[in-house]
Amino acid sequence: MDAHNQPSRLGDVFLDTRARQRPRVTIAVVVFPGSNDERDAIWALSALGADTVAVWHGDRELPRGTVGVVLPGGFSYGDYLRAGAIARFSPALGAVARFAAAGGLVLGICNGFQILCEAGLLPGALLPNESLSFVCRDVRLRVERDDTPFTTRCPAGGSITIPVKHGDGRWHADPELLAELQAGGQVVLRYAPGDNPNGSLDDVAGVINADGNVMGLMPHPEHAVDPLLGSGDGALVLASLVDAGRDRSLAVA
Repeated sequence: MDAHNQPSRLGDVFLDTRARQRPRVTIAVVVFPGSNDERDAIWALSALGADTVAVWHGDRELPRGTVGVVLPGGFSYGDYLRAGAIARFSPALGAVARFAAAGGLVLGICNGFQILCEAGLLPGALLPNESLSFVCRDVRLRVERDDTPFTTRCPAGGSITIPVKHGDGRWHADPELLAELQAGGQVVLRYAPGDNPNGSLDDVAGVINADGNVMGLMPHPEHAVDPLLGSGDGALVLASLVDAGRDRSLAVA
């Protein structure tokens, strides 16, 4: 096999010639004042087979043909008031909320997770880390579900390693809500035993909404797509989103 036809590896995701020839799908990445991970997300999603479009926070509509939306990490609006509290009122979030209500796929990463919780699109709240310190390191995650649009490439019950970098990542919910999420299987990712970096309740690292089309997680998959940088496991999450978006696009076509 010549070099042109050999599979190229991006983390644990193999993109062979056939994969690169599959139809590309449009995924919008919303950019807020203070976002700082949108370029990483755009690069990773593009490498995994998506045509990515940056959407400014003031835009009132998503690009035509969008099959998925990513809210990236950063410090939207400087995290004034509370992380994500101002971003939830942006015009772009109105478009995202309509998209989600229609069944569109939405992934919030770190600050994006905070924004989705503030907007009521995901349950719970993100509080300051238990240590009251900013945390930046790799963490091991346990995959609780591999049947969501965001985790089909992840090993159910297995472990993946993705970095975190946040000061307000402690997920919290009241006992009734936690019990409801546990019963409904809405906790998708948990920090592995002994690897909870922020004191998150029940070791929650990522949750999904009841309809299964909106997910948020504090770890940064876009920073774990190349084993040369420590881990390629984040590609499993982002490639799952691209796969799901492609499947939906083909089903509509």
